[in-house]
Amino acid sequence: MTKTRTPGISRRSTLALMGAGAMSVAAPWVARAQAKTIKIGMPTILSGRVAQLGTSSRNAVMLEVEKVNAAGGLAGRQIEMVIRDSKGQPQEAARVARELVNTDGCELLLDGEASSGSFAVHEVARDLGVLCIHTCSEASSLTADPKQHIPNAFRCVRQGIHDSIVGGSYAASIAKAKGLKKWATCSPDYAYGRDTTGEFTLYLKRFAPDVEVISESWPKLFQPDYTEVVTKILQAKPQALYSCLWGGDLTSYIDQANIYAMFSQMEVFAVNMADYTALTVVKNLPKGIHSGNRYIKTFPTTPENAAWGDAYRAKYNEYPTNWSWQNATAVMFLAEAAKKANSADGKKLAEVLKGLTIKCPFGADGTVTMRGDDHTLVGYAIGWGTTIPQEPYVPEVKAGDWKTIFELEAEWKKSKGYT
Repeated sequence: MTKTRTPGISRRSTLALMGAGAMSVAAPWVARAQAKTIKIGMPTILSGRVAQLGTSSRNAVMLEVEKVNAAGGLAGRQIEMVIRDSKGQPQEAARVARELVNTDGCELLLDGEASSGSFAVHEVARDLGVLCIHTCSEASSLTADPKQHIPNAFRCVRQGIHDSIVGGSYAASIAKAKGLKKWATCSPDYAYGRDTTGEFTLYLKRFAPDVEVISESWPKLFQPDYTEVVTKILQAKPQALYSCLWGGDLTSYIDQANIYAMFSQMEVFAVNMADYTALTVVKNLPKGIHSGNRYIKTFPTTPENAAWGDAYRAKYNEYPTNWSWQNATAVMFLAEAAKKANSADGKKLAEVLKGLTIKCPFGADGTVTMRGDDHTLVGYAIGWGTTIPQEPYVPEVKAGDWKTIFELEAEWKKSKGYT
């Protein structure tokens, strides 16, 4: 049986309160029940401004877990999800992750945290040796930096460096065509924001060498008021703006910037705009924002992708997000790995996951691969386009070329001392 647990008095807590005698009677029953199920723990953000990260991640996981359980489970074991709220706090994410394994008996972890929390969960996985699949963190260093590498952790997420290579090339072509030489940036002040902005500007300048960044803004994660940031950008008078704000931060920023008509005064490149979590929430969606694809059911343009998006919306009465497809793909990987390993054991699954290619509705060619050397996802559909304020929101997406991504990523890793 698949179910989601929330904080409260669980059956385990009740038995503990009843005393040792009750525990000794119940223990054989618990052991038998656990033998038939496999618990997968999931720390994520279910409250606060970016709660949609957690809820849309959870929804996608549950959608795919239902399919896996209906097909017999992981190597014959039904999946039971145990999902907890970290409130977006790294220390809480680490505490919850450890509790999910040590107290709740979870054998695997799906880390549904933003980058700020994923590094904390990663250290828990390192300490406990439990198989962990990161499903939301895009900070490139999480898997690119060999110091972070552990054999039991994988990332089933798009990577900042991949988006930056494709986005830098796309933005450079527009910069050259429109003479956009003066740029500003506005991104969240933590690992993902700093890393991804640096990577984007690196490739923007590589493909358009005369570009100059004249202003940088680093609002805090979940910052409520962007007035100072918006006025700083307007005073700098850039011709173009790059931002990797995301979720509720991005929508709040756009709503507040609209008051100053900022989007009519410069070209805007917002990598996280083309996601239903932003497209359907912004009160007055500006026309013509350039964005990387996050999740839209029209890219990749395949029946499988459209059908998955429609199925999600039919079940949850809302559109899926970028976090949704990533979490769904993680469950798909687990299911395929369990078939090949004929086991749900974390160590055996980890061995099979390295280099594993699966059919996937979100793949550029209908498949995605968990790369073997750095345990990260590649081959997913990736591209940039221009938004319009109604469906299909991004009518044309210029797809990135994975051959070019691999070549430039290898150069980048070498320059960082990662290889």
